[in-house]
Amino acid sequence: MKTIKAPIIQKFQNHLFLNLTVNTSNLRKIISEYYPLLAILIAYLLVALSAGPYENGDTAWELDSVSGVLKYGLPYSNGSYLIDQPPLGFYIQAAFAKAVGLSINNGTFLVTLFGLGCVALVYGIGNAAYNKTTGFFAGLLFALSPWHMVISRSFLIDVPCLFFSLFSLFLGLIAVQKSSLKFFVFSGLAFAAAFNTKLYAVFALIPLLVLFLWYPPKKSQKILLWLSAFSIPVVATTLFWYETIADIGMESIFLHPDFFIPIPTDVAATYFFAANFLVSYGLGWLLIDAAVFSLLVCILQRHLLRNFLFFDAISVAVIVCVMAVNIFLGAGLHLRAPFQNAFKYDYQALPFFCFLAGSMASKSVSMITVGWSKKKGALAGGLFGFILVAATLLYNVRYVQFFSMWEYLLFRVAPNITAGYSLFNAAPLIQSSPLHVVQFIGFAVAISGILWVGRYRIVALVDFLRRRS
Repeated sequence: MKTIKAPIIQKFQNHLFLNLTVNTSNLRKIISEYYPLLAILIAYLLVALSAGPYENGDTAWELDSVSGVLKYGLPYSNGSYLIDQPPLGFYIQAAFAKAVGLSINNGTFLVTLFGLGCVALVYGIGNAAYNKTTGFFAGLLFALSPWHMVISRSFLIDVPCLFFSLFSLFLGLIAVQKSSLKFFVFSGLAFAAAFNTKLYAVFALIPLLVLFLWYPPKKSQKILLWLSAFSIPVVATTLFWYETIADIGMESIFLHPDFFIPIPTDVAATYFFAANFLVSYGLGWLLIDAAVFSLLVCILQRHLLRNFLFFDAISVAVIVCVMAVNIFLGAGLHLRAPFQNAFKYDYQALPFFCFLAGSMASKSVSMITVGWSKKKGALAGGLFGFILVAATLLYNVRYVQFFSMWEYLLFRVAPNITAGYSLFNAAPLIQSSPLHVVQFIGFAVAISGILWVGRYRIVALVDFLRRRS
């Protein structure tokens, strides 16, 4: 029997130790790089899964349409009415239902997973368009937004639509940065998925168009190729559904009930209905203040914050377009659905409010760094920006708890009328529910992410104060 010589054993041990050291080092790098994102995702899941599901007539109607896909192969509601929405969201839900069973809870869980994907994409877009700090705070503000939490715990196609829209924007951002036609094709495919989930996806074209015009292909003769590569998937799939499968014609897009059912005569529509929803329910004053202050700071300190100007302008353009369309349809044309459903109509703007507000944290760092030694005004502005972002997060946390406890939610569009979007909470939390503990764990994980992102600056600040004292 041969024995292994000691040098061979020693070499094997050294090789094993080296591999373990390298693997440990890689693991640390991975944790250091991705823990902030992981903290946001865990926090979102813990908080979201402790609330709802939320239900109303829309969720029942969409559940029935998924049942129609399973029974007839087409999204029929009530057994005979072919749904007046693009079909992809219902086919995705039907595939999921076939695997795990059709129920409101299972379908809502799938929507929550799409909501998780939206959070990751807000983080990724903020990271790519701004920097890591902005990506983190934008993702965290979005994840803990009561608006996103409620809609992602409802059996609605709005969240899958936003997911594909954000995915298209993320891929488009990578495409123009790398001048990659392949990524632009993938962006076009993602947009086709978004548009075939819900027509609200059209707002994703605004940032994509601006990016394309700002960073055109290096060779001008390739512009038509890029535009064709992006457009063909959405045109082909939309024509295929409306003209061939559903056989209702492309004009049916403009014959949706939302575009012709008027507001009841006893309700007075005002042009401030969307703003009232955003202030009172969707965002709250603090997030709006953070977004507006972030924009003002970027304009006033543009020599210092010029790298933020471009995507700030894109965010403002998307927000203005989403709000303008909703206000024009609701107050201008006096249509009922756009007026009462600002909760859904304006949802596509939420990530862009979060980009503006989240970027305030990164802008504050730059202003404090400069202001500490040179400009006291910049220092004060930076500190105020941090306070606004922190207060917004605390506001979100508090209202997420409230929304999980209330049995009935009515998102009014005017203070003195009952018009608005309503939802019933199928499982409201009582004061003694152990799920409150789950929520607090989620909030604690989010705080750990904040501390991780700012760990070096916290150490530097402590060291600085120690030296000053």
